[in-house]
Amino acid sequence: MKKFIETIKNIFKIEDLRTRILNTVFFIAIYRLGSYVVLPGVDPTQLEQGAQGLFGILDTLLGGAFSHASIFALGIMPYISASIVLQLLTIAVPYFQKLQKEGESGRKKINQYTRFLTIPIVMAQSVGF
Repeated sequence: MKKFIETIKNIFKIEDLRTRILNTVFFIAIYRLGSYVVLPGVDPTQLEQGAQGLFGILDTLLGGAFSHASIFALGIMPYISASIVLQLLTIAVPYFQKLQKEGESGRKKINQYTRFLTIPIVMAQSVGF
């Protein structure tokens, strides 16, 4: 136990590690708080009653955010959807095939397109939500 405590002390002595750990804890806290902020105009008690079947599975995948009707209910799913769409486009569209073969610079460009594509997907999924 002494060695564990000493390791924790050493981690916080290194500035880069301390910054990364504190940033991670901060982002987790923001996400957890945001998962309990209810969307305006939504009655969460009605959602909890209807959280069976497909909605129950969706709620499980979202970490309970769906039954709380939170502002972070969509989670990372829109980004994953955009990533899948772009992976399929690399097979069908020659421009994306060329980008994929360019190496690191092409991968960065595809990641940028993925982030841009996430925005309309998030809008469409939020309307559906």
